[in-house]
Amino acid sequence: MANFVDRVVLHLRAGNGGHGVASVHSEKFKPLGGPDGGNGGRGGDIVLRVDPQVTTLIDYHHGPHRSAPNGKPGEGSERNGAQGEDLILPVPSGTVVTTRSGEVLADLVGEGAEYVAARGGRGGLGNKALASPRRKAPGFALLGEPGEESEVVLELKTLADVALIGFPSAGKSSLVSVLSAARPKIADYPFTTLVPNLGVVTAGGERFTIADVPGLIPGASEGKGLGLQFLRHVERCHVLVHVIDCATLEPGRDPLTDLEVIEAELAAYVPHGQLGGIPLAERVRVVVLNKADVPEARELAEMVRPDLEEQGYEVHIVSAVAHHGLKDLTYALAGHVRRAREEQVVVAPSRVVVRPRAMDDQGFSVVREMTNDGEVFRVVGERPTRWVRQTDFSNDEAVGYLADRLGRLGVEDELLRAGAVAGSTVLIGPADDAVVFDWEPTMAGAGEVLGRRGTDLRLDERNRPTRAEKREAFHSKMDAAEAARQEMAAERRAGKWSDPEE
Repeated sequence: MANFVDRVVLHLRAGNGGHGVASVHSEKFKPLGGPDGGNGGRGGDIVLRVDPQVTTLIDYHHGPHRSAPNGKPGEGSERNGAQGEDLILPVPSGTVVTTRSGEVLADLVGEGAEYVAARGGRGGLGNKALASPRRKAPGFALLGEPGEESEVVLELKTLADVALIGFPSAGKSSLVSVLSAARPKIADYPFTTLVPNLGVVTAGGERFTIADVPGLIPGASEGKGLGLQFLRHVERCHVLVHVIDCATLEPGRDPLTDLEVIEAELAAYVPHGQLGGIPLAERVRVVVLNKADVPEARELAEMVRPDLEEQGYEVHIVSAVAHHGLKDLTYALAGHVRRAREEQVVVAPSRVVVRPRAMDDQGFSVVREMTNDGEVFRVVGERPTRWVRQTDFSNDEAVGYLADRLGRLGVEDELLRAGAVAGSTVLIGPADDAVVFDWEPTMAGAGEVLGRRGTDLRLDERNRPTRAEKREAFHSKMDAAEAARQEMAAERRAGKWSDPEE
């Protein structure tokens, strides 16, 4: 049991995006070469992928906490940060991914099937990417977004065409061993089988898989014994085979009673509707009266067979030890599997439906709420929340850039319509990690005091003199200085400059 795990809860954290960087290109004779800060790298995703070499979830039972690498921050000289590598988690075919509440997120069947369980955060833009004709020299960069954190449940539901069900020690493992090449553990005590055993059976031109489900007992659907733990493995099976021990000496046990008990457990168990499963009580069912090599068991089987056939069951009397009746059973099961496969609805691949956002859809809403601290206005929307996460609130220019983006999106207009006034408390972001501020209409960053955000007055000097103009101005200045010296010398010779004491 320690080597087979078919249900685990995973705690996942995708990689954070790297921060963008604010940098200015500088070289000799060019101290202000413009912004050249690179973007941060994307954080790594966490991907669940079917691997045929994996047959159990035991690795995740021992290590349920998994995280993907973060993206690297950007650097100067327009160097973008490296992206975080995706974390690939191999899972067995037949793994169902659900939430804690039971909502199915993915049904992973077939080699290579995958599901992105947690997405990495996007990297922040550097000031090079934020530069524009109006914002020539941004003095800030955007922060990387945090990666998603999720909690998912993995359930392994065996992919088999035929499921052998019945009380402990009914001979299910023995049947699997003689019908296929599988070699499960066989012993003469209850609950010998602790994990589902799979075998491949070939009958004529049909090839199908058969699995024995660990022993069911009364109350299995309510969690007693091992039944509920493994009933999920019969959800995908086309045919259910009741294996009944006709040689049991336990008091109160007989073939008809055993069948009624197991049928009641099947009826009480509700398979997940999204997995395409028919209720277990409506599946094709076959009754196998086992251990016919024992004379008393053979006599009992022949006695109850008419009663079972009157109830509509297909009955086979077999002996796994003496290999009696196995050929007829094998071909009968192959026929049921073939018909079930033919009746199975083939789901056509769904087309991607593109639904463009309406022209008047701003992608956010303003909700007026009453809290213990008074009235607040919560801005709910993907873009405002993402912009807040990307903002470095220690940089006034970055805060002003956020204000500009929110203003262009129409957040201020919606706040006014919702009844907000100057000084109202506004929250942006998730309820447990929202940014709270006192709203002032048309708020401006402190960086605007010295000029428009994202500008440098030195870069706005469009009439800079050329080298020839500088040379001409220099010569003119020197000529003017020489003329002034000659004029002063002429005045001195003419006696205009005299010493009063002389």
